[in-house]
Amino acid sequence: MLASFRRLSKSTVGSIVLVLFVLAIVASFALADISNIGAGSLGSGSSSSLAKAGNQQITDRDMSRAMERRLTQVRQQNPEADYSTIAGDFDAILASLIDQAALQAFADKHGFVVSKRLIDAEIATIPGTRGLDGKFSEQAYALFLAQQRMTDQEVRQLIANGILQRMLLTPVATNARVPVGMARPYASMLLEAREGEFANVPNSAFRAGLKPTDADVQRFYAANRGRYMIPEQRVLRLARIGPEQVAGVAASEQEIAAYYNANQATYGAKEIRVISQAVVPDQAGANAIAQRARGGASFVAAAAPAGLSAADISVGPQTRSEFAALAGDRVAAAAFATQSGAIVGPVQSDLGWHVVKVDSIRREGGKPLAAARAEIAARLTAEKRKEALTDLVTTIEDAISEGSNFTEAAAKAKLQVTETPLITVSGSALGNPSFRLPPELAPALRSGFELAQDDEPVVETLANEESYVLVAPSRIAPAAPAPLASIRARVAEDWINQQAADRARAVANTIAAKAARGVPLAKAVAEAGVSLPLVRPVAARRLDLSQMGANVPAPVRMLFSLGAGKSRVVADPQQRGFSVVKVNRIVPGNALNQPALIGRVQNEFQEAVAEEYAGQFLAAVRAAVGVRRNEGAIAATKQRISGS
Repeated sequence: MLASFRRLSKSTVGSIVLVLFVLAIVASFALADISNIGAGSLGSGSSSSLAKAGNQQITDRDMSRAMERRLTQVRQQNPEADYSTIAGDFDAILASLIDQAALQAFADKHGFVVSKRLIDAEIATIPGTRGLDGKFSEQAYALFLAQQRMTDQEVRQLIANGILQRMLLTPVATNARVPVGMARPYASMLLEAREGEFANVPNSAFRAGLKPTDADVQRFYAANRGRYMIPEQRVLRLARIGPEQVAGVAASEQEIAAYYNANQATYGAKEIRVISQAVVPDQAGANAIAQRARGGASFVAAAAPAGLSAADISVGPQTRSEFAALAGDRVAAAAFATQSGAIVGPVQSDLGWHVVKVDSIRREGGKPLAAARAEIAARLTAEKRKEALTDLVTTIEDAISEGSNFTEAAAKAKLQVTETPLITVSGSALGNPSFRLPPELAPALRSGFELAQDDEPVVETLANEESYVLVAPSRIAPAAPAPLASIRARVAEDWINQQAADRARAVANTIAAKAARGVPLAKAVAEAGVSLPLVRPVAARRLDLSQMGANVPAPVRMLFSLGAGKSRVVADPQQRGFSVVKVNRIVPGNALNQPALIGRVQNEFQEAVAEEYAGQFLAAVRAAVGVRRNEGAIAATKQRISGS
């Protein structure tokens, strides 16, 4: 229902808020547990400023990262999507980034602060940051960042943006109210009925005889070069740095023995003592218990005069560390220094005076070095290889910082070098549809498209954090139109489609002009001189449009955009031709007798009014902080990303 009014007024209210929230929230944390789709990365090209809002700026890098997150989201539904698929989202996403920056500048100016503690609390609610115990885990958070290919700073900035939106926009848009007097005319409009007719003028009726010459194809190609753009492509040089480089590293016998001796709590035998204990507040009472026990009375009988029952004195089997935690180090030391059956004490602790009887002693567990060797060797070898791999990466990075190029750094570390074919930022090769860069190399793909031709190579950590890759661009092919020779058949077909569409539009305009002068639509179609489908009647209420949702036929939509007796040409959304629509009769609606419909309009308008308030507030924020756009840089970034 509400969509009908928006279409009627051609309002863009709500799109600002919608895109703002979708970009900042959905693209990151509504996707908290998404799998790593491997969208690749655009890179940044540079850090040049696309726009400024107050003290905040939106850079080429910011836009690239936002488009990358959008592509990841789209690929959940369409795994084959690339940046050309989402090229139409560029302007809306840029506008949302500008709005985010404006809100941040406004918040800075007026003292709105998002605390670190508040951001930490939001991070802790992300499912992907929780460990097996359901609580926040630093390790799980690090894995989440790697899977999302985001830094902690980026996550915190996105969360801060979302919190600012809630702080600043929610109060503005909450509890918007729509009076009956405002809702009734719109409810009546929904009941308005229209009758008319329409004639289809398909492009297919005008294709016969169209055959372009070479000159036609060349002119069309020259005039529509942007339609055939190939996005930037690169050949990347890659050298993996993984466990195979340190396969010769292993733990020595001395290291294994030292580890075994240092971890006797794990590998040594445990002494278990079954203990009874009486604890009283004064030394005299403890002495009396000890004397009775040593005199031959059972420990239960010896403790009974002090008011202690059998349950009070029974401690049960204990290791020394367990008993120390219960009774204190001093008492535990005395109890574990005597023989089975001995009476110990009195010994004082923070709890009082202890008299202890060692009921029995046994030893259990323990593993000799020979039995534990394989386990310890595997653990130490893994740790040493991880350290050796880190050292190797450090050596490579040091060599690069000292001036070594890709080839020299790879040779120094004895790495095997591979080259990709020409690939796009999505990791696919236009010349080889079967090729796709493995998803685990996504960090290398991102860096490979960030680096300029003469930049130093970089080492990237792969998602499993057990391997690395050295990467540098070998060749860069800028975005450019595809050579005409390679797409001539496609260009020729596009020329034919364009010519047929031009002819169909001209005929449709002629028919519409005659109908506007009072000529019956059927007669105007018959006089077109082309075999066209029969004129068809059309009738609907505006309320029907809301029930059709996004599937409203173009002629029906046009029926509600014209006055009585008027006619107009409307293009087919799928570019199959045109329709001439004529309105014959309009019957006004009256909602006075339908209060339920008025109530529905009130409820649905609340959302639109709330969005309008939020949109107006955002416009005021932009005006208050000042927004400046660098149109040249924006155009360059848009072409680099989408090739358009």
